[in-house]
Amino acid sequence: MQGMIVAPQPDAVEVGAQVLAGGGNAFDAALACAFAQGVIDPHSCGVGGYMLMTRRTAGSTAAQPILDAPALAGSKTRPQMWEDIVIGPNPGGWGFFLKDRVNEDGYTSICTPGVIRGFEAIHSRWCTKPWADLIAPAIELASKGWTVSSHQGARWREDAAYYEGAPLRDKLRVSDEAARIYLSEDGAPPAAGDTIRNPDYAQTLRRLAVDGAGDFYRGGLAAEITADLAQHGSFVTAEDYARYRVRDEPPVVTSYRGYTIETTQPPHGGPTLAAILNILEGYDLGRLEHNAPDYIHLVSMAMKAAFADRNRLMADPRFADVPLEWMVSKQRALEWRERIDADKPFDAPRIPAGSPDTTQVCVADREGNCVSLTHSLGSSSGVIPPGLGFMHNNSMLNFYPRAGHPNSIAPGKGRTTGMTPAIVAKDGKPVLVIGAPGATRIITAVLSVILNRLDFGMTLTEAVLAPRFDCQGETIYCHARIPESVCAAVRRKHPITRLPNSHGALALVHAIAIDERTGQLSGAADAGAGGMAMAVAD
Repeated sequence: MQGMIVAPQPDAVEVGAQVLAGGGNAFDAALACAFAQGVIDPHSCGVGGYMLMTRRTAGSTAAQPILDAPALAGSKTRPQMWEDIVIGPNPGGWGFFLKDRVNEDGYTSICTPGVIRGFEAIHSRWCTKPWADLIAPAIELASKGWTVSSHQGARWREDAAYYEGAPLRDKLRVSDEAARIYLSEDGAPPAAGDTIRNPDYAQTLRRLAVDGAGDFYRGGLAAEITADLAQHGSFVTAEDYARYRVRDEPPVVTSYRGYTIETTQPPHGGPTLAAILNILEGYDLGRLEHNAPDYIHLVSMAMKAAFADRNRLMADPRFADVPLEWMVSKQRALEWRERIDADKPFDAPRIPAGSPDTTQVCVADREGNCVSLTHSLGSSSGVIPPGLGFMHNNSMLNFYPRAGHPNSIAPGKGRTTGMTPAIVAKDGKPVLVIGAPGATRIITAVLSVILNRLDFGMTLTEAVLAPRFDCQGETIYCHARIPESVCAAVRRKHPITRLPNSHGALALVHAIAIDERTGQLSGAADAGAGGMAMAVAD
């Protein structure tokens, strides 16, 4: 087998699979897939966004640095600038409500994007195929058109119940360009089965293919983008674009039952995943019945404990003192186990997180390269620069809108995210490549799949598709496939709510397993969206 690729968008998966079949490695396939995802999933990702990647290169036997290309607050931002227009935290968990939605929609919601600098770094360091060749399939999709999936069509038509903010279709009315490209003459969003063309985006991608990432940050593209931002009162400047740099960060690494979990650094989700696993390592979970009341309650308390630390302390470590070593220590885990075992109540202050509108790609190739790449626009700002076709991020939504919190706004600062691309290894060799979209629920969803594999011996498909639950504060949320009779038993100890969703809502996990003995690859895509796993045979 030449490789395996898994992602939420089948057309993008096929693009990556064709790159593998043509002799490309896992990094080539991930990059081609990601460019295609930016075309066909316009609210979740694209050149106006940001990215985070966990990797293993062929022959490596230890965790490797994380490549982080975050969205950064513009140089015109200030910590106190929105304090007098805060309405309150979003009850659905996705950010804060501010007057006129200035942090969610429009030019004031935009942060400096990093994804193209990130993709440039991936290509220059690890890819084997020409940059232009990896962008070409995305150009073709944008110019010739792609078919709207049932999942995307439903997202444009759903009300605010799931997102607990503005319906996603309202993003298409934020700017004239978005309305022109995506709305019909009567103002309706595209429906499943419709074909969408975006020739402006195709032309932007052609310019990137010819002139490279530098054009996006310092060249002609940058001049067009930043002139539009300045004209409309954005906090992001041309200088912010010109001085943008990617970050190479040490991974967070923890052990769990003889395995090594390698994941992301602050201000992302990796430390919280590691902290939960450290707590749970002190319990024999395999002796409990999977998703029985005792299991759900115990794992939920471990989740809640780790989020209690995260929500008080997590931030961009370039701007705040994040006690990472303490947060992910085995001693801190022991302290939490003692509290959980004594049945002492504790609170986890709820800090609204980012949007679930993100995407993921996992790839493994025959040489042993492994990639887990999460990239995003947040839920998108709705702003498309005139003639350029791509949508900007809305990452200002994810900052704490008052001064004095570790995650408060500051120029050049990255905000907290739940992004948790991870690799699980045994004896130095990767056995699981995993990641998901879904804001901070990414953390608990990735955790659930790891537990399903390592503690219960499930196949990868079983592990990804099993019903999930999440606890980050006062309530446990679970899939509707967890019976009410089970929830009633849990409820005697802790509030729990069954979501209307049988799949989805609790992040969308995509993963590749590598057999420890044979090296055989298997892949699984979350049933909550339209994704797929695709193997590429020799």
